[in-house]
Amino acid sequence: MNGVHDMGGMDGFGKVEPETNEPMFHEEWESRVLAMVRAMGAAGAFNIDASRFYRETLPPQVYLSSSYYRKWLLGLEALLLDKGFISNDDVAAGRSVAPAKSLKHGKFSVADVERVMVRGKFGRAAPGPAKFKAGDRVRAKNIHPATHTRLPRYVRGHVGVVERDHGCHVFPDTVANDAGEHPQWLYTVVFDGRELWGPDSDPTIKVSIDAFEPYLEAV
Repeated sequence: MNGVHDMGGMDGFGKVEPETNEPMFHEEWESRVLAMVRAMGAAGAFNIDASRFYRETLPPQVYLSSSYYRKWLLGLEALLLDKGFISNDDVAAGRSVAPAKSLKHGKFSVADVERVMVRGKFGRAAPGPAKFKAGDRVRAKNIHPATHTRLPRYVRGHVGVVERDHGCHVFPDTVANDAGEHPQWLYTVVFDGRELWGPDSDPTIKVSIDAFEPYLEAV
């Protein structure tokens, strides 16, 4: 979707200042949020693309003023409310006040965590032949979807070269909205820096993205 979260290539936010010896979590609640998101996803409450989509839908002033894991928490809360796994009464009380909705994969123990967390596979049988191959010049379509997409705004309308075909995979744009997997071919596309940023860009810069076939058109 188009929103403030799509910050790649944007100016005005200042330089990135890495934190020296940054800890994995700054507060205990952050680790709990990560655990809740991963556990609910593994139990079948939602898929990874839906989780991303709900973080993207946070209002701009909330998104920009929130820390990384606060975005995760607010996105999780909105997602679970929409899916019916929690209610507004639960949120207001800070605890469950009604029987919970059943989860697709039920309960699992600590011993099951590693197996559950790595079971995701996104490769699928191809519905047809690939449209592009390595070496093809392609243009990223200038699309502006209202829902989730993996096509960065800064490449839209620009020309690149297909470097690699990754096979067919679940299409995030539809699966995020429970509209089906609709497997699509996935490619690595390389863009020249000057194509993206103009003649003042460093001529040695190249940017690679992974782009699904519906994002691209032949040049």
